[in-house]
Amino acid sequence: MHGFYRVAAAVNRTVVASPTKNATEILSLIRKAHSDGVSVMVFPELCLTSYTAHDLLLDQTLLSAQNDALLGLLQETRTTLTVVIVGISVLEADRLYNCAAVIRQGKILGIIPKSYIPNKKEFYEKRQFVSGRDVVRSSVDLLDQEVPFGVDLLFSDGKDMTFGVEICEDLWAITPPSNHMASNGANLIFNLSASNELIGKHRYREELVRTQSARCMAAYVYASSGVGESTTDTVYGGDALIAEYGSTLIKGERFSMQSYLITADVDLERLRWLRINESSYSDARCKKTRIVKLSNLPSIDKINRQINPAPFVPLLDQDIKSRSEEIIQIQAHGLIKRMSHAHIKKALIGISGGLDSTLALLSTCRAFDIMGWDHKNIIAVTMPGFGTTNRTKSNAIKLCEALGVTLKEIDITELSLKEFEAIDHDKDEHSVVYENVQARVRTGILMNMANKEGGLVIGTGDLSEIALGWSTYNGDHMSMYALNSGIPKTLIKYVIASFKSEPKIKDIIEDILNTPISPELLPHKEGEITQQTEEIVGPYELHDFFLYHFIKYGAKPTKIRYLAMLAFGDRYDKETITKWLKVFLRRFFTQQFKRSATPDGPKVGTISLSPRADWRMASDADVGAWIEELA
Repeated sequence: MHGFYRVAAAVNRTVVASPTKNATEILSLIRKAHSDGVSVMVFPELCLTSYTAHDLLLDQTLLSAQNDALLGLLQETRTTLTVVIVGISVLEADRLYNCAAVIRQGKILGIIPKSYIPNKKEFYEKRQFVSGRDVVRSSVDLLDQEVPFGVDLLFSDGKDMTFGVEICEDLWAITPPSNHMASNGANLIFNLSASNELIGKHRYREELVRTQSARCMAAYVYASSGVGESTTDTVYGGDALIAEYGSTLIKGERFSMQSYLITADVDLERLRWLRINESSYSDARCKKTRIVKLSNLPSIDKINRQINPAPFVPLLDQDIKSRSEEIIQIQAHGLIKRMSHAHIKKALIGISGGLDSTLALLSTCRAFDIMGWDHKNIIAVTMPGFGTTNRTKSNAIKLCEALGVTLKEIDITELSLKEFEAIDHDKDEHSVVYENVQARVRTGILMNMANKEGGLVIGTGDLSEIALGWSTYNGDHMSMYALNSGIPKTLIKYVIASFKSEPKIKDIIEDILNTPISPELLPHKEGEITQQTEEIVGPYELHDFFLYHFIKYGAKPTKIRYLAMLAFGDRYDKETITKWLKVFLRRFFTQQFKRSATPDGPKVGTISLSPRADWRMASDADVGAWIEELA
């Protein structure tokens, strides 16, 4: 399933000091998880005895009853493929350890002791347990099985899953054991916990789980003791959380009066390749570990997970607003540095009435506002040609007037006709020559005017266009500072929309957002745009989706298509997605030569195609292997 695994956090209703009753609840949740295709599930800390049995944990009768209950679980799960992690006490070398037992198909695969034993305020675990922090390369005899025992254990299916286990306080330590597990290849961490409820504690707990999943570049599954634990001095709410690389995927319902289970499908293939693609993960120091091999894990035929169709765009409105402001600030300060360093006080922008030039103009105005520079030193040049419509030209003019910049209009029709004549091209032959001549004429005008005015030419091409090579080489492909080069088309719309709060340009912005995307290089028909970009190269929402998954972690084309079908299933069928994915791949490979000669521009998000930093690729790389994989 393209590296997706279903994992679960289970919270059993607890009876204090009754392993038999607790095992019954645990078994029912195991069966439920197995029927749902869960690969690995985790229960709370000391779930067989209850965490709040306290000094009874030192009693021989309770320990014996726990082991009997564990044996019963093993016998009842002999045909269960799901890996189950339960909390138990283990007596070894006359020391009692708080442990996690990893069991499957009637066998104990490994036992991991707790490293950090809390002994403060409401916790006084050192009364019962010793730390297992130094236990490595060891084994223990339990229920007539010789079981690997230690904090050096990891469990792997030899494919995309490698998981480790830590227990409660381990996560709260300065250096959690999961740090070392992750540096040794674990991309999935389970935590058996008994964390009591205090006002606001659940928020901090979630933040801890979420941020640890980000630091480890892993998925993190957390299960804490619930209702039924003793309330003599503390109350346990049964918190359950699953996070992946800094994002909470699902949360349980605290204070549930019944046992419950939460599941999530985690993308472990993505996490493995993220580590390779964009972090200092490989510099982390490895330790000696023992790997327990897993095979024939439960598989799923469909993932139960929302796939964001717009991965560059925040899901929440308030996040979009703050993200948009941050983007404008990055662009503005990038431009300020470039202009200040070059001792330039004027900026030139080719303004078309389209999305890209609108954002470039708005960000340039912000830069001038920050520096207290006069907007009149922003020279916006509208250059109508054969395909320019009244709608786009009018919007360009009105926006420039509202912003108080210097507006110049230069009709490129006659210049283009002279170019056609010079190279002996028929003006009625609307080929790529017809289009590119216009693009290069416009760029030439801007460059020459910049020399005349002592200004800087602001590039307007965006990240999506750069990925597809949707620009004319040495035409709109070139500038003196590529202001939009780090922003994809789907995100640009939201950034521009954030300016609708300004009354004087609100209506203009609204109409620009509703105008079809077009280079307007082919003749219009009765004032209407005839050349719509997305009808030629495909929908930008698809291409941005492809770009994100292709660059972010090197996803295979088949996985990109699968995810796209989940994200866009109500809008595009498989054939349509495949068609445009092939277009994306072919254009991405064949147009690298343009990216290799791209001008400077600010990186805005985690994905950039700058040949000097984020993306280095041979201009003559062959796309064949990617097309074949898709087929």
